[in-house]
Amino acid sequence: MTVRYTHGGDEFIFAEISESMSLAAFFEGMAITRALRERAVPGVSEICPANASYQIRYDPEQVAPAAMVEILREIEAGIDLDNLRLETRVIEVPVLYNDPWTYETLMRFRERHQDAGSTDLEYAARINGYDGVDAFIAAHSGAPWFVSMVGFVAGLPFMFQMVEQERQIEVPKYLRPRTDTPKHTVGHGGCFACIYSVRGAGGYQMFGVTPAPIFEPAQRQAHLRESMVFFRPGDIVKFKPISRAEYDTAEAEVEAGTFLLNIRPVSFSLAEFMAAPTQYNTRLLETLHAA
Repeated sequence: MTVRYTHGGDEFIFAEISESMSLAAFFEGMAITRALRERAVPGVSEICPANASYQIRYDPEQVAPAAMVEILREIEAGIDLDNLRLETRVIEVPVLYNDPWTYETLMRFRERHQDAGSTDLEYAARINGYDGVDAFIAAHSGAPWFVSMVGFVAGLPFMFQMVEQERQIEVPKYLRPRTDTPKHTVGHGGCFACIYSVRGAGGYQMFGVTPAPIFEPAQRQAHLRESMVFFRPGDIVKFKPISRAEYDTAEAEVEAGTFLLNIRPVSFSLAEFMAAPTQYNTRLLETLHAA
């Protein structure tokens, strides 16, 4: 891939790694931005990785624009995707699929949807060729997702499923955005999943809700003590279907400040994943339940 660099005013450089989303494009961007952060280049104040691109903010009085681009090109040339390993986390996120709150919301906005006669889950299952909602949920929760970027609203992760391209779940956004989406909704638009960190407007299809707080300014939960924003680009997420009783128990733990997420450190190899995605995912997810 050849990265395309463009300037945004006097202080920003936008680097486009690829015009289309892919694991290779994302991990190249992650590797470049991590290497840039480690260099601690004087004048660089912000580094923002995204799906297949990244943007930096810098002070042109400390580093000239042309020199800044040369630094980025030098880092780019030193990235070896065949031997790239990413030290990250695998996280098990509980989800109550087909929950009453997103159901009530989606029914209020059916005139904005492609198929007013189906729920979002039913529509997604049908257009992706699954034999009903249960089979779709099994596919949605069966393979891990990586967090490609965090934004739109505070703490909201965008996630790309780690499967072969022909198995990617793809669902269009609503024809017109909703004015309401329940907090912690697990949504989907295009090829991306997300978790709505706060209640608000949105256009992604709604599949369920998680009890896990992912943005908490008070930082009461153990997994948010380090930062009020939980997810980081490069995190690997495994959705775990739960029952209503399990959801209610988790909500009580959240209220008490005792909720715990299953989080394990992992070393991710892009080359090993690309060689055998299904087998690699199996080994990756086994770490969640290792002693």
